Amino acid sequence: MTKHAPKTQQFFMTAPSPCPYLDGHFERKVFTYLSGAYADGMNGVLTLGGFRRSQNIVYRPVCEECRACVSVRILTREFVPDNTMKRIYKINTDIVSEVIAPEATAEQYGLFRTYLNHRHADGGMAGMTMSDYSMMVADSPVHTRLVEYRLAYSGQKKTSENKKGQLLAVALTDILPDGYSMVYSFYYPGKSKRSLGTFMILDHIRRSYENGLPYVYLGYWVAGSRKMQYKIRFKPQEHLGHKGWSIYE
Repeated sequence: MTKHAPKTQQFFMTAPSPCPYLDGHFERKVFTYLSGAYADGMNGVLTLGGFRRSQNIVYRPVCEECRACVSVRILTREFVPDNTMKRIYKINTDIVSEVIAPEATAEQYGLFRTYLNHRHADGGMAGMTMSDYSMMVADSPVHTRLVEYRLAYSGQKKTSENKKGQLLAVALTDILPDGYSMVYSFYYPGKSKRSLGTFMILDHIRRSYENGLPYVYLGYWVAGSRKMQYKIRFKPQEHLGHKGWSIYE
């Protein structure tokens, strides 16, 4: 019987484009496509190597004169929330979460549009349609899930309609052999006191720990970028350098 080796993975390079994080800088990315039976395994291997997934593409920065983008992962077994994080947990005890299949809904898209309009109105995703959103969520060859966060339903009567509370936040998350990779998340910006972005990360740390997975991957941290500053608060965490993953002091 003839055995066929898996197809060799091909990588490509983007042209330089303005960096979205550091003014005056230009970025380049190396990327490849995920498909077929080996997609899940390849996604796990490349995530270990600092890649991030977007639909059926995984990429990482390879900028010629800058190494500011650093891959970050939280150590869930050693993580201890600080006092602010404990307060955020307490504030959000009335939120219930549900892990569901990666299928887009009009309700999710409405929240997504509200989030973009308030937080990233001038960003590259500002023009995304419902069809674009659906592709971002569902166009995945790997094991991925959505986590919906809602206010606990306060209705007086239970009905067969299975009513749900207000949708406050959504996270698109890949399930890896060693943890969860938070691909993209968004939330209702009118609830700033709840710190929903932080709460979603804390919830993923809890889920990862309870399922015996050692890491939560947060993507890239960029020193000097205000947009990325929140990631550095979750400690202990490891950063990927030229010698591999190491504890960030």
